[in-house]
Amino acid sequence: MAEHNSPLDSISIVLVRPRIAENIGAAARVAHNMGINQLILVSDAKPAREPMAKMATHHAAHIVDNLPVFATVQEALADCTLVVGTTARRGRHRFVQQTPREMVSKLLPDVHNNKIAILFGPEDTGLTNDDLKFCHMTSAIPTAEFSSLNLAQAVAIHCYELHYALIHSPKNLSYSPELASTFELESMYQHLEDSLTRIGFIDRINHNHWMSNIRNLLGRMRLTAKDANIIRGICKKIIQYQADSR
Repeated sequence: MAEHNSPLDSISIVLVRPRIAENIGAAARVAHNMGINQLILVSDAKPAREPMAKMATHHAAHIVDNLPVFATVQEALADCTLVVGTTARRGRHRFVQQTPREMVSKLLPDVHNNKIAILFGPEDTGLTNDDLKFCHMTSAIPTAEFSSLNLAQAVAIHCYELHYALIHSPKNLSYSPELASTFELESMYQHLEDSLTRIGFIDRINHNHWMSNIRNLLGRMRLTAKDANIIRGICKKIIQYQADSR
């Protein structure tokens, strides 16, 4: 992975299907204020520049002018090696949530050798379970009874915690290795799903439940590209053995 001028250069803010163009510009502005200059959009089309640029101001205009747009979350995260989903929703198929500060403290060893994405969902619904399947952890901002935060406010809080933690990080902090990218992991999960279905471990009725549990399990292990390739190799042997035994 290429070296970064600042650890913050390895961090991307990913906005998934935002409904209001002005919120994109406001998010760009607060991210830039905290030293994060990579904004990624998941949308069917790039919104009009004027409402985004108005909120971004001239200081962050370069971010909206160079805003990469992807049709799907998977495409947007293809080269990311560590993904954090932000959510206020709870459910039995969701991760145990951490505060932004707790999340950042766990990210610190990963920043120097990995490309990190912080994922934010639409203003009205947030990230779906399908979006969260790409995430290694989730972050939820603790609030009082009025729990709704503006998209840019949520981005600001996470970017501030990242900026503050990196400025005050210990000088002797040991760094974790580069992890497998989303592209590599998704290829591995596809092989896993295929091989486990073939041997009957996963059935059609509980298919999503089992794959969600498997993703959560392996996601906690922080797999490298080598680890993912080993698992893919095992899956290929399972598929080959199952085919030969017929």
